[in-house]
Amino acid sequence: MCFDWGPGEMLLCETSFNKKDKSEMAPSCPFIYIVRKDADVYSQILRKLFNESHGIFVGLQRIEEELTGKSRKAQLVRVSKNYRSVIRACMEEMHQVAVAAKDTASGRQFSSQVSILSAMELIWNLCEILFIEVAPAGPLLLHLLDWVRLHVCEVDSLSADVLGSENPSKHDGFWNLVTVLVLQGRLDEARQMLSKEADANPPSAGMCRILGDLMRTMPILSPGNTQTLTELELKWQHWREECERHLQDSTFAASPRLESLCKIMMGDEATLLEHKELLSNWYHFLVTRLLYSNPTVKPIDLHFYAQHCLEQLVVCSSPHRPFGSLQTPPVTQPLVSWPNAPILFLVIRALRESHFGSNMREFLLLEYASGLFAHHSLWQLGVDYFDYCPELGRVSLELHIERIPLNTEQKALKVLRICEQRQMTEQVRSICKILAMKAVRNNRLGSALSWSIRAKDAAFATLVSDRFLRDYCERGCFSDLDLIDNLGPAMMLSDRLTFLGKYREFHRLYGEKRFGDAASLLLSLMTSQIAPRSFWMTLLTDALPLLEQKQVIFSAEQTYELMRCLEDLASGRPGCGEPDAQRLQDDDIETTKVEMLRLALARNLAQAIIREGSLEGS
Repeated sequence: MCFDWGPGEMLLCETSFNKKDKSEMAPSCPFIYIVRKDADVYSQILRKLFNESHGIFVGLQRIEEELTGKSRKAQLVRVSKNYRSVIRACMEEMHQVAVAAKDTASGRQFSSQVSILSAMELIWNLCEILFIEVAPAGPLLLHLLDWVRLHVCEVDSLSADVLGSENPSKHDGFWNLVTVLVLQGRLDEARQMLSKEADANPPSAGMCRILGDLMRTMPILSPGNTQTLTELELKWQHWREECERHLQDSTFAASPRLESLCKIMMGDEATLLEHKELLSNWYHFLVTRLLYSNPTVKPIDLHFYAQHCLEQLVVCSSPHRPFGSLQTPPVTQPLVSWPNAPILFLVIRALRESHFGSNMREFLLLEYASGLFAHHSLWQLGVDYFDYCPELGRVSLELHIERIPLNTEQKALKVLRICEQRQMTEQVRSICKILAMKAVRNNRLGSALSWSIRAKDAAFATLVSDRFLRDYCERGCFSDLDLIDNLGPAMMLSDRLTFLGKYREFHRLYGEKRFGDAASLLLSLMTSQIAPRSFWMTLLTDALPLLEQKQVIFSAEQTYELMRCLEDLASGRPGCGEPDAQRLQDDDIETTKVEMLRLALARNLAQAIIREGSLEGS
């Protein structure tokens, strides 16, 4: 097949056939089609899951280096429980939304997501027990019992119905409730239910008392108990022999239900399979069988028992109730990408250092972060995941950053800040250039100049400076004066930018009536060759008010320099091409300006020579 998962949870198929029926809303490319894109994973509720799990992940990375030994294991378990609590919170919120949904389709959709989240939390909890907490033989079964009780909770609603009735022992679901309690190892609660049966049915009171005593004396390794596994196995063997003796003595022969419960406690597989309807799934059957046949099972042997339980349930499943219904709900491809990552991060952390483990962790981080970058608002979370990939994280982040559409300036600033914090120089320059070009297209010259300076792009800064000068020639004033007045060292980025800054300084000096300084600056702009030749006439025209002052501003030497510049400009004017009316008019204006400048320069030269001669004579 040519199908494969593409970026953004899209299913892609390469084809050379054109699409016959074209939709106006479809992408314009005729060879790539979006077959399926699952948006459910990015719903408002599930986005909380991404955000909160991101906070847990970052917090773990910050303290992970300080953790060693038992404190490390305990911290990883706490982090795993935090992850699971976030999942359960999302489940509860999703369930409320599903119940409140107005249309059936939405209700089914949300209910399906609740099932998926439930399956996630179920698998996560098991991984936590086996790989993070690494429960040894003995405590392992206690954890598995808690695991089943947490995820098989139908018994709680059944218990409420039975106990809420007037006569619980006569309720239709009474014996189902007692059986399920025994199947889940909740023997104290089962004893309480048997006491109600004994009160309501005196002939069976003796049998209920004996079975209750067996439940009470069943040896279980409690969390605070210091007994060894050998002692536990010995006690359990004696207890099992006592149960077997009661069965052989036909103690419960008068009550098939009580006898069945005793057989369950003996771990009789045939009896367990008779109650498969009360075992909601294969792992419930697995834990019950271990509880009553091998309570000190080792983690390494679990898969043998699991395989056996699966095979037994498949054989015993009826065609009307296939075994598939006993399994966890199917987890769809897009949503499974989230739980795979965080739980496996923790598992690999718990397994400590191995080259394969570190590579797998980085691979998962890269895949997960790439998926986050496919979403328009979750991409920021992916940045931190890339940061904790020591080998390929930076390269991958650079590639993904370049693909982010900079739709708004606010988003561009976020991306820019991320790049600057990580000293990604090339990406910073690229983003600034893109924003500068957008600003130029929108005729926002101040913003364009600011971005080009930030990008340290001399060529683009020159282009924007030319636009400023052209705009000045057309309007007679500068826009964005605050920016130009505060260029500072940034004006050294290019000659044209330097000229723009200095030319603005000339206007400021002139406005402050510092004519001498203004004249010197104007002359230096022309003689230093940083002014574009097309702007010379504007500079010479700016000199006219200074030449017309009563006080001589330009010295004779400075006047000679201005006259040389004027003649160079006049002699270098193009004269080719067929003249039209507009060009003739422009030539007349230029000729008038040249004549006015020559007259003003000659008058100033005469005054300067007289003034300088008088000073020398005195």
